[in-house]
Amino acid sequence: MSAKIISGKELANKLRLELKEKVNKFILKTQIQPHLVVVLVGNNPSSLSYVSGKQKGCEQVNIKSSLIQLSEETTQEELILLVRQLNSDKTVHGILVQLPLPKHINELDIINTINVDKDVDGFSPINVGKLSLNEDSLLPCTAEGIIRLIKETKVNISGSHAVVIGRSNIVGKPVSQLLLRENATVTVCHSKTKDIKAFSRNADILVVAIGKPKFVTVDMIKPGSVVIDVGTTRLDNGKFYGDVDYEKAVDVAGFITPVPGGVGPMTITILLENTFKACVTQYNKAK
Repeated sequence: MSAKIISGKELANKLRLELKEKVNKFILKTQIQPHLVVVLVGNNPSSLSYVSGKQKGCEQVNIKSSLIQLSEETTQEELILLVRQLNSDKTVHGILVQLPLPKHINELDIINTINVDKDVDGFSPINVGKLSLNEDSLLPCTAEGIIRLIKETKVNISGSHAVVIGRSNIVGKPVSQLLLRENATVTVCHSKTKDIKAFSRNADILVVAIGKPKFVTVDMIKPGSVVIDVGTTRLDNGKFYGDVDYEKAVDVAGFITPVPGGVGPMTITILLENTFKACVTQYNKAK
């Protein structure tokens, strides 16, 4: 057996073409261009790379993007004041404060400050609560991107046993909620779980998001299963590695995402979709 590759890059390109068409029709109808503002504090190389990818994505789908880059010494009070200004700016439809923030700034306080209608990361407590209650909301980008990738396989999520390794607020918890929404039976494993292999070996769908290169070995994977690898760790040789031992897993899994080119492009694509959705919501509320 050799797994079918779930290309996040191909799916992202397809979805972005569809989104560009919707954006252009909306601009033609309303004369309003969706506008995403990214706030970057400091010069973290990884963050700079992520921001660059988001800006390129915006260009592809005709969404306006602005970058506000602040110094590492920016205080929490200054950042909160900026976010409040963006909240009240009617020409701004999506606000994204790039994480991680410097240690002297409380990330939750900043996330709580972002207007829920402009929270395109889907991290605000209100949007998280709506996700838990199955209400319409702006969804966390990586988690929703993972669901779209799984659906590309045509495997029926409903009734499947899904195992999520990792319980972060950004990926593990929200993807578990979304899998439950799709009627999967969900098991969440984490650093305190005894014998993770006992769970992963029984997973029809395995999502791994822990940031440990090649943590999931081939004997931890159920033959024919769907494997979604969220990890991207750059090692000293300059190459990126996922949380799954891809070279061996590809011979056992039924479907698998590559690293890079799997989850990453989908995360940005959902961010773009969220920005457009936020813009439409704000336009309709203002009518």
